[in-house]
Amino acid sequence: MNTEPLDPSLSQGPTADGGHAPRRPIPVALSTASVYPLSVHDGFAVAADLGYDGVEVLVTHNGDSQDARALNALAERYDQPVLAIHAPTLLLTQQVWGSAWNKVQRSAQLAVDVGADVVVVHPPFRWQNDYAWTFAHGVRDIADAFGIRIAVENMYPWRVRGREALAYLPHWDPVPQDYRDVTWDFSHAASAGASSLDAAKALGSRLRHIHLTDGVSPSTKDQHLIPGHGTQECVEVLQHIAGNGFDGAVVAEISTRKAKGAGQREEWLAETLEFARVHLGQTLD
Repeated sequence: MNTEPLDPSLSQGPTADGGHAPRRPIPVALSTASVYPLSVHDGFAVAADLGYDGVEVLVTHNGDSQDARALNALAERYDQPVLAIHAPTLLLTQQVWGSAWNKVQRSAQLAVDVGADVVVVHPPFRWQNDYAWTFAHGVRDIADAFGIRIAVENMYPWRVRGREALAYLPHWDPVPQDYRDVTWDFSHAASAGASSLDAAKALGSRLRHIHLTDGVSPSTKDQHLIPGHGTQECVEVLQHIAGNGFDGAVVAEISTRKAKGAGQREEWLAETLEFARVHLGQTLD
């Protein structure tokens, strides 16, 4: 299946003189996390094969994910620009790039070096002490220094023996926090039992970036299902942002680890892309 983004001339927005000007179509990108445990190279290749608009690179122990020259070469080879860098702030990447602030700063520099304008970060863990207490101001300062957006991602409560444990500071929910930019992840929302549509409306222009996936609530697992295969309001949120001037990116971030070979993995990622295009009101060929 070949998919093409919406012709900008078909999406109009008002101008200062009362006329109409083309509105930027919302790009649909592929996270390299969606092809894990395959390589960053595979992520670019799959994105190109399926007709995505770009790539979000999750920084991991993989050398290419940390190397601007390697990423720029892949972007040029596959005609897939890097639209975002996901900082190594996951539990599984705690050993990448040292201290918490160093992770954010190096991710910001990598974003500049590859031409991306967004860095995705997770909120601090409660045991990260000073980093946690100065996080909101610190990410704003780094964003300003590098001229990029640092979009803090929603997470979910951890539960131990049926009781909620405080894992993140100040909280797993970014909506009430003093963050200038936010990434919203549907799978995390499902795990938290949160309404993605309510969050999108509450965030308004602070909603900078979306991880398109799904999950079934209630759940103690972070499921990262194909959108439409869970209980989240994926359709409603995409339709909402398509009509409210959203100027970020929608990024497919589903789990394909259980796919039976490359063929099924690409089927799932093609289905995710088509879901995004349809509900953003973009054309399909």
